[in-house]
Amino acid sequence: MGTTSPDGSTVPRSRREIREAEEALAGRTPRRTAPASRTRSRGVHAASPGHTWVTRVTVLGSLAAATIAAPLTATADSEARSPFDLESAPTGPSTLAVLRSGSTAPATSAAIAAAPRERSVAAASRASSEREPLPNCDGDASVDGGNGQLADHSLCALWQDGEQLQPDAAIALSALNEAFSARFGRNLCLVDSYRSLSSQYSVKASRGYLAATPGTSMHGWGLAIDLCSKETGSSEVYSWLWDNAPAYGWENPPWAQRGGSGKYEPWHWEYRPGVEQITTWH
Repeated sequence: MGTTSPDGSTVPRSRREIREAEEALAGRTPRRTAPASRTRSRGVHAASPGHTWVTRVTVLGSLAAATIAAPLTATADSEARSPFDLESAPTGPSTLAVLRSGSTAPATSAAIAAAPRERSVAAASRASSEREPLPNCDGDASVDGGNGQLADHSLCALWQDGEQLQPDAAIALSALNEAFSARFGRNLCLVDSYRSLSSQYSVKASRGYLAATPGTSMHGWGLAIDLCSKETGSSEVYSWLWDNAPAYGWENPPWAQRGGSGKYEPWHWEYRPGVEQITTWH
């Protein structure tokens, strides 16, 4: 029937015994073959101490299991892995560790640090002056008084002597004038701006129907200007104003345009944001 291994198990000695052992492991009844006396047997070397004996059935079973398990494992891994997974484990500190550790800016010499700051301050000062063509005009000043009777602090002097407007309107018109000057090399020419109530009466008396009823004119609110004929008489200048002035809040109102509800006055321009606010008040 076989020999006994050092661990006490029976080791088959013949092919018949090996086959019977395989069939028994598979749950089948061993087939009968020729008598043992007619079958040659081979000798089996004695096992050396400490050696573990493995039968052919065990070896075949292990190989089969490995062949079946390997593809299944590979398939499961390929399905579970993202195409963005790294082939090797990442090294270095984690993102969380970096965030927790914080960072320290490299030291900068005092001379180097001061130079850019001085240039920045100078540039900021220059930009501030460029943005404020009327440095004595307080854009936050309150507008007090009625039409043609505005308080002195509610008016800002323009670049042209004797001309004034409400602060917001004056600042916006000055910005427009800067753009105009850059384009044409001179200041925008004005005939009129703010009109006191007494001035409105005088204009009404001299111009008749061309002048608004005293106390109702947008000139009396410091929100309107009249352009010189050199501006309205130049198609190049007037086209430029028509295209660019609205961006600064200034426009020739619809009523003063050809076909408008009022008299045709291409020279009359108003500061739209202020006019809308006045209209809302009244």
